Parts: sequence; C-alpha cells; structure tokens
Amino acid sequence: MMETRPRRWYSSPKMGKATKKLLHEALMLPTDERAELAAELIASLDGPADTGVEVAWAAEIERRAAKVLSGESEGAPWEEVRRRIEREISGR
Repeated sequence: MMETRPRRWYSSPKMGKATKKLLHEALMLPTDERAELAAELIASLDGPADTGVEVAWAAEIERRAAKVLSGESEGAPWEEVRRRIEREISGR
C-alpha cells in the first residue's frame, strides 16, 4: 500500500537540504521498500564483510547440523530454549 505522505517528519538539524529531500522521498515509499532501503543503508555503515567470520559461522552450522543428523544431539524445544534465554538475560 502506497502512503501519500509520511505520518511524521523525521529529520535532524545536521541534515543538509538534499538529505532532507531524500529522506522525505524515502518516507513516501511503501513500508516494505522503506525497510529494504533502511537495511541497505545500515549495512553500508558496517564496512566490508569479514569473510573469516562468515566461514566460521558456516563451519559451526555444519558442525551443529551434523550432530543433529547423526543423533548425537537431540536439540531442545523452542519453549525450553526461550525460557533459558529469558532466565540468562534477566539474571544479568
């Protein structure tokens, strides 16, 4: 659904005229396109991806999947895991 105008005006005194115009135009986009644009802008702040981290995560996922597929690890129901995470977070 295309919005005809932004619900609120978001800006900062530090924004230049061109940036404010661009923001105003972006806020006119449909929600899904604004979300995608926001994600891309945020990702652009991160700099280049660390391939070492990506490789390490891929290896960890493979290791965990192999344990589950071999029967070595049964995993845990989501509700149980969620409760454990909530306890750990609230204990901080």
